[in-house]
Amino acid sequence: MTSFAWYAAAALLEIAGCFAFWAWLRAGHSPLWVLPGLVALAGFAFLLTRSEAAFAGRAYAAYGGVYITASIVWLWAVERQPPDRWDLIGLVVCLAGAGIILAPRAG
Repeated sequence: MTSFAWYAAAALLEIAGCFAFWAWLRAGHSPLWVLPGLVALAGFAFLLTRSEAAFAGRAYAAYGGVYITASIVWLWAVERQPPDRWDLIGLVVCLAGAGIILAPRAG
């Protein structure tokens, strides 16, 4: 699997895990929402280690662009709030930065 695919799967789990806490603490749902949230966040951490990046810091930095994209998709698909042009411009810039960070290096 490519780094992008690992990052996309990790982003889904991170957003779902964080949303579970949001649902509990901000939306008044049952504290039982925390359990699947914790499992999702553990899965996120595991999947992030599958990146092909040689260093953790670079993997985390590149992941940021994918996370922002997944967050905008979540905003639209789950929260039913369409992204505006600034959301879309921002995510394109972030994805470009993630691509630059993951670019192959000599040596």
